[in-house]
Amino acid sequence: MSYFTHPNALCESTAIGDGTRIWAFAHVLPGARIGADCNICDGVFVENDVVVGDRVTVKCGVQLWDGVALEDDVFVGPNVTFTNDRMPRSRQYPEAFARTTVETGASIGANASILPGVTIGRHAMVGAGAVVTRSVPPYAIVVGNPARLTGYVDAAPVPAEPHDTQTGERINATKVRGVTVHRLDYVHDLRGDLSVGEFERDIPFPVKRYFIVFDVPNEKVRGQHAHRECHQFLICVKGRCSVVADDGVVRQEFLLDSPATGLYLPPMTWATQFRYSPDAALLVFASHYYDAADYIRDHAEFVSAALQVSEHG
Repeated sequence: MSYFTHPNALCESTAIGDGTRIWAFAHVLPGARIGADCNICDGVFVENDVVVGDRVTVKCGVQLWDGVALEDDVFVGPNVTFTNDRMPRSRQYPEAFARTTVETGASIGANASILPGVTIGRHAMVGAGAVVTRSVPPYAIVVGNPARLTGYVDAAPVPAEPHDTQTGERINATKVRGVTVHRLDYVHDLRGDLSVGEFERDIPFPVKRYFIVFDVPNEKVRGQHAHRECHQFLICVKGRCSVVADDGVVRQEFLLDSPATGLYLPPMTWATQFRYSPDAALLVFASHYYDAADYIRDHAEFVSAALQVSEHG
């Protein structure tokens, strides 16, 4: 055989990739498919309707039930619990089990519980003991019960405060392609403070639409899409929220907590807003009228499209 099975393991499947190692007391049912160079540790159970990609690590005490798919380079920590039926009854089975997908490069910490039917996005990190009740965005970090988004992998938060920079510039570049932070005029007055911006001077495009996001529960996540052609300019006019901008290669998180700070997002920027304070009101100016066809809502599709844009200048 081109793969290793411990003498005390039971592997009934023949669809096992080269270099995979199945250790003691693991049980793999006949219909399961496991890719190459995987590490299936002691006491793992793999049901029939399970697909495991290449270079996957499944640590001790994990059960992969029907409907679970692990893509390439996934890490599943000890005693992670997957589920596939939201309303289980003894000896009663649904017509089809819910599908749960852990996308490429994602990691799940020890003792996490994954409810059925969710997708854990590419390179996401699920903290130890988290209870995942809804899908996790690509590159997101989630912890707690229920799991809540606390940040993004490789996107350390930075204050979006260009008026405090040493340069004092009104417009400051960021690590994310085309994304800029803008300083708006801010006037302090005993009668009340005032922040002001001028269209096509402070906001770098003709504005055709605006919308305001408010009353967002703290654990909710907004955005999670890119625009093909639409430009956006974000100002948190009250309270605070965090924005992660992603150009397909680099991600950066910005804290918007002042009406004198604007964040410009050019087309082909994946943006996510989260960590809203209870009083937050996020004002967004847009260069285009609403068009559903302008949205890219799948991160993998966005990365592919952004790469093509980058290659063609």
